[in-house]
Amino acid sequence: MGRVAVVYDSLSGNTQKMAELVAEGARRVEGIEVRVVNIAEPDAAEVACRADGIALGSPTNLGVMSWRMKQFWDEKMGPYWMQLDGKIACAFSSAGAWGGGSEITCQALNTVLMNFGFLTFGLTDYVSKTASAHYGAIAVREPREEEVKEACRKLGERLAEWVGAYIDRNPDLHPLVREPGRKRPS
Repeated sequence: MGRVAVVYDSLSGNTQKMAELVAEGARRVEGIEVRVVNIAEPDAAEVACRADGIALGSPTNLGVMSWRMKQFWDEKMGPYWMQLDGKIACAFSSAGAWGGGSEITCQALNTVLMNFGFLTFGLTDYVSKTASAHYGAIAVREPREEEVKEACRKLGERLAEWVGAYIDRNPDLHPLVREPGRKRPS
């Protein structure tokens, strides 16, 4: 059984709400164990290390990830350097306004994850005409709009699919197989 950890930092509760939506999406995939964990929890690093896939979420602070998230990776995850290669990950972020740096925050989170050896991804799927999660799911303040909520869920679902397909070695969970109407490259 694949394990997904949705690891987040949140001051206002907005990123936490996104984390819960990402976890909801991951639970759409049968056979995947999903756990939501705040980086302030004492066992957060242990949970992250045991997971096969991580969805990493941070509020956007001054256009980048929160200092607590950076500190978490510098101090708590530092000892696990070179022990996480090949795990799968994605990112999400909330900000106070559009243009506040959420996509840059997702890219920064993905950069940290790549430095630890994670295989990171974004989504090409559009959950509506104007919403996608190319760099990760983003929200302005609390995720209220259905398209923002669905972008979070879709990100979690895709993470669980990748974990199931590549870690659990279940090819039926690969997105091209799991979504029969999805167009395959020729």
